[in-house]
Amino acid sequence: MSNLSDTVKQRYLGVSLALIGAVLFSTKAVLVKLAYQYDVDAVSLLMLRMIISLPFFIIIGWQTLYKDRSKGTALVQHKWKVILLGLLGYYVASYLDLEGLNYIDASLERIILFIYPTLVVVFSNLIYKIPIKRIQIWAIGLTYLGIIVAFRGNLQFGDSSLIMTGALYVLGSSIAYSIYLVGTGDLSGRLGTRIYNSAAMTVAAIAILVHNYILNGFNLMDFSYEVYFYAFLISIFSTVLPSYLIVEGIRIIGANNSSIIGSVGPISTILLAVIFLGEKISLIQGLGSIIVIAGVIVILLSKDTRKV
Repeated sequence: MSNLSDTVKQRYLGVSLALIGAVLFSTKAVLVKLAYQYDVDAVSLLMLRMIISLPFFIIIGWQTLYKDRSKGTALVQHKWKVILLGLLGYYVASYLDLEGLNYIDASLERIILFIYPTLVVVFSNLIYKIPIKRIQIWAIGLTYLGIIVAFRGNLQFGDSSLIMTGALYVLGSSIAYSIYLVGTGDLSGRLGTRIYNSAAMTVAAIAILVHNYILNGFNLMDFSYEVYFYAFLISIFSTVLPSYLIVEGIRIIGANNSSIIGSVGPISTILLAVIFLGEKISLIQGLGSIIVIAGVIVILLSKDTRKV
């Protein structure tokens, strides 16, 4: 009985961490759109985001290695996987996403980006042979139905080349992030959440800084104070905190379930866009939000959400 109780507690913890991480991560699109009002390009904003975030990752990773030296050996053994996943998850995916936001609004960006739960389930099946469970199919169906309903008013697929360009950028971001999540499930278990996330994010930060230096030099004082303010918010609340929460959630309940729970992100973006960007929320968007939440509840109430 005690083991069952512990299992239930772990499941709720994993779901809660993944959910909070997804909500925090979803603030990025709105904060980026606010920052773009002050004449900053995608690469420069990424640079500021990572410069502010990097000390946190280095300090947390160093402290964890100092307490457990065996993790350093494991990190060396898996260094190339960590480097590849770090580049995909928070360099390639972040860059493509920010570029896409130059062409499309935050709402449309969310619905394209959040096809990643399905991609994660498919990639997990192809790479690790993890079976796709019926409960996951129901949960994916509910969350996707909710997203489609909620964003129906935003799906204006005209002939605009700008919309198509932005959509392709964000689609590429979704694919890269999906691969990152699938690989994270394995490596976070081997290395521990703090070591893996700190190392992967440090790799991504270095790549972004090099990219910015090649394109723009290393000018840190060319922006208005509003850009630095939003870069700080993006760094702490849309990068550092959610990155650790999401990786720990993946470690507990697996990449598939974490990605499905992450479908609550677009709904969070709707609410934030209403508050901070002045966008309107309709009755149909409210209905879609309820459907997405129902999909998350399906995962929450499932009997086994560990490592699937």
